Amino acid sequence: MEQYNDLIQTIALAMGASWASGINLYATLLVLGIGATQGAIVLPPALEVLSNPMVIGAAGLMYMVEFIADKTPGVDSGWDAIHTFVRIPAGALLAAGAVGEVAPAMAMAAAILGGGMAASTHATKAGSRVMINTSPEPFSNWGASVGEDMLVFAGLWTALNHPVLFLVLLVFFVGIMVWVLPKIARAIKRVFGLLGRMLGLGKQEFSQPKEGPYETLEKLKHLCDIGAITEEEYEKEKAKILHPPS
Repeated sequence: MEQYNDLIQTIALAMGASWASGINLYATLLVLGIGATQGAIVLPPALEVLSNPMVIGAAGLMYMVEFIADKTPGVDSGWDAIHTFVRIPAGALLAAGAVGEVAPAMAMAAAILGGGMAASTHATKAGSRVMINTSPEPFSNWGASVGEDMLVFAGLWTALNHPVLFLVLLVFFVGIMVWVLPKIARAIKRVFGLLGRMLGLGKQEFSQPKEGPYETLEKLKHLCDIGAITEEEYEKEKAKILHPPS
């Protein structure tokens, strides 16, 4: 039973850390690092570095930068785009570190699952922010940002204190993401299409001059000369062009 509980706690920590890092990586690092220094969390050996004061200080500084950037319309989407290359690898590393000293194959599997989880939550957040930025007022950005931070704190607390409940909720969350991500992708495509048309970047259609009957006959004659069509076929098409049915 104790081994079962340890396994559940390990899975909840690995998936919780990667899930949260896709939303707000620096808040995730702060929660884990400060929790470890206060004795509220026992981190696996590979993640004990998060409790280092330098790591906590760096995470706190970047959290403050993100706190401002995440609430500024337009800037938040740029910040999310840059952090595509930060949150996803960090989620993979956190998941791999959370499983502790295990076989390389298991650590790799944890990294793959953690990276996928971080990618999913990051895509959901970044995509929803693009949609929110279509609203002219800034309050929706502020509300979304504060809500995301609260979600990270609440989710990590649940993962660390009630791992079974967290895993159940995570299954529902993944189901919601699977349902909503295609809708977000289609909505983003419409937004960028509208912006492209507004900026004159849409596809331009050029009307080509209509080919006359004599030009068509010349092409058919050339095809007949090179043997692409038979003489009979040429005469048949010629008759259609010169004497079209009324």
